Amino acid sequence: MSQKANGKIRVRLVRSMNNRLESHKACVRGLGIRRMHQEVEVADTPENRGMINRVHYMLDVQEAK
Repeated sequence: MSQKANGKIRVRLVRSMNNRLESHKACVRGLGIRRMHQEVEVADTPENRGMINRVHYMLDVQEAK
């Protein structure tokens, strides 16, 4: 995924956080997501990319428009 000029990524939670590792739950919360199907826009930084990579199986990730 290439970086856009504004450096934003849209992230949506598509799988439940129930019965997940505490570190994975913390990553989702760190991205600012609180509930299922909530979509947030986060800065495209190495820190956010690391959290997204750790919990990629629960997220839908797109470049912000």
